[in-house]
Amino acid sequence: MEKGPMRWLRTLSRNKALLLMVLPGTVWFILFCYLPMPGAVIAFKDYQYDTDGFLASILHSDWVGFKNFEYLFKTEDAFIIVRNTLLYNAVFIVLGTVLSVLVAILVNEIASKKMAKIYQTGMFLPHFLSWVIVSYFVFSFLSVDKGVLNQLLKFFGADPVFWYSETKYWPYILVIVNLWKGVGYGSVVYLAAIVGIDKSYFEAAMIDGASKWQQIRKIMIPMITPIIVIMFILAIGGIFRADFGLFYQVPRDTGALYPVTNVIDTFVYRGLKVTGNIGMSTAAGLYQSVVGFVLVIATNFIVRKINKEQALF
Repeated sequence: MEKGPMRWLRTLSRNKALLLMVLPGTVWFILFCYLPMPGAVIAFKDYQYDTDGFLASILHSDWVGFKNFEYLFKTEDAFIIVRNTLLYNAVFIVLGTVLSVLVAILVNEIASKKMAKIYQTGMFLPHFLSWVIVSYFVFSFLSVDKGVLNQLLKFFGADPVFWYSETKYWPYILVIVNLWKGVGYGSVVYLAAIVGIDKSYFEAAMIDGASKWQQIRKIMIPMITPIIVIMFILAIGGIFRADFGLFYQVPRDTGALYPVTNVIDTFVYRGLKVTGNIGMSTAAGLYQSVVGFVLVIATNFIVRKINKEQALF
């Protein structure tokens, strides 16, 4: 019987191709996620720059406990930024999941594989556009003088709308822009899951006279439900994190729109520009991470109680 080290080496040799595939991602996580973790102590210090370097700056900065966290919770905008962050992300998660699954099903049902690839590529492309470029696209539609929408309103005899001054439109605009940019990319995982379903299930259903809708409802959706649940759990972990580019670049940092576009990330960024308080921004990031971790654990616990096989862990 092989001893532990020899068995370990043999396992590594047998799986070296898979290990090489995950190596870049592992290195990335180590460098950018795990090595910076000790820096979270800045959230509890009055960070002051020291000429001897970053470590000296941390060591020589005064300990202030939870004082940096008070900036988030004692400000007048605390309720607004938390409300906006939670509600927007809740809508993004629900609608994003539904539309991503729907797009994956529609693409899978396209008979011509060539056309399916063309449609999929077209929906995939917005994901690679930066929010700066997207903000100019949006501005080309919403500009007061030259915007496409206002030109259409003028053509039909209506008055132009000052889009960047009216808060009531922006919850819908931000949701539409986010879905336009992210649904195509989000559908890839579900399309891969659908493609991996054994074709014999559909063949048997067709023999029994099942319609296409019945095949989707009784076979396809139940088979990809575990993937949907896993993606949902992971998305819940980021519900306290907002896409900075979406909420800062697309509204063009317009002050009149802050009541409906100001979220935790943009609020911290503006506060950092004004005060230069690095400890405050670190505290906000740590708060978001801890809350996200707790939500993932809680959501996974609930899923395990309902259906153990569909839980993430």
